[in-house]
Amino acid sequence: MISDSRHAAYVRVMMRYVLSLICLSSPLAAQPVTQDDVLRAELRPGWRSESGQQFAALHLQLAPHWKTYWRAPGDAGVAPIFDWSGSENVGAVQIHWPRPEVFDFQGMQTIGYRGDVVLPVEITPKDPQRPVRLQAGVELGVCNDICMPAALSLAGLLPMTGAPDGMISDAMAAVPADAARAGLTQVGCRVEDIQDGLRVTARLAIPPAPGHETVVMETDGPVWVSDSAVSREGSDLIAMADFVPQPGQAFTFDPARLRLTILSPGQALEVTGCPIN
Repeated sequence: MISDSRHAAYVRVMMRYVLSLICLSSPLAAQPVTQDDVLRAELRPGWRSESGQQFAALHLQLAPHWKTYWRAPGDAGVAPIFDWSGSENVGAVQIHWPRPEVFDFQGMQTIGYRGDVVLPVEITPKDPQRPVRLQAGVELGVCNDICMPAALSLAGLLPMTGAPDGMISDAMAAVPADAARAGLTQVGCRVEDIQDGLRVTARLAIPPAPGHETVVMETDGPVWVSDSAVSREGSDLIAMADFVPQPGQAFTFDPARLRLTILSPGQALEVTGCPIN
C-alpha cells in the first residue's frame, strides 16, 4: 500500500499543538478563521517523461503570513500526511521537496513554506501503456498566530503527452543540492546512548554557508528526532541531535540511512550516510 497510516497520531499531535497555540494567542482565537480563508490548492497535472515517469504537483497557495510545514517540520511543527490509495495505475509515488525556510515562533523552530508552494510528485505507473489517475488526500497544519489542521482532496487524470510544466520544473530545480558538489569532503558521526534513546553528533567538513546554518537529521523508523544543536569548529560543521523511539517501538539506528540537510538563507544541501567514527 502507498497510503500513510499515521492519521491517528497526526490528529492527536495536531490537536495538542492547536490548543497550545490558541492559548498563547487568545485575542486572535475569537476571530473565526476557516481553511478556505487561508489555503487554496490545486493538482497540476504535469506531463509524462520519455522514460515513462509521470510528473505532477500539488500547488498550495497560502494567505499572507501563513505557513505550512516541510517533511521534517521541527519540534513545533507537524509534517504533512499523504494518502494516494484512491489512485489508479500508480505503482510508486515520490515527493520532491523544494528548499524550505526556517521559522522561529516564540522560541520554537519550525521548517516549512509560505506563499505559493509547489510540491512536485513523481509517479511510476504500474502499466506504462495506460494513463494515471491521481487521487491525493492531504492532511497538513497551517499556521500564523494561530494554527489549524487542514484537509485536502485533489484528483485528476494525468496526461500521457505534453510539454513540461515550468512551475513544476522550477520547484524540482529548488530541491536541496548534493552537499559534495558544494565542497563537502568528509562526514562522520559519533553515537552515544542516552536515557531514552541515542545522541548523534555529526561532523561535516564543508565550507561555511552564508548566514545562519540549520542542520536537520532524518532517519527511518518510529523515532522522534530533536532539533539539532549546530556549531562550527573551523571548517567543520557540527550538529548534535537526540533520537528517541516511540514507546514500545524497536529502533535500530542505521548510519547509512541518516539524511543530513543543511539549510541556510538561499541554499540547501543534502547528504545521506554518516559513517560512525
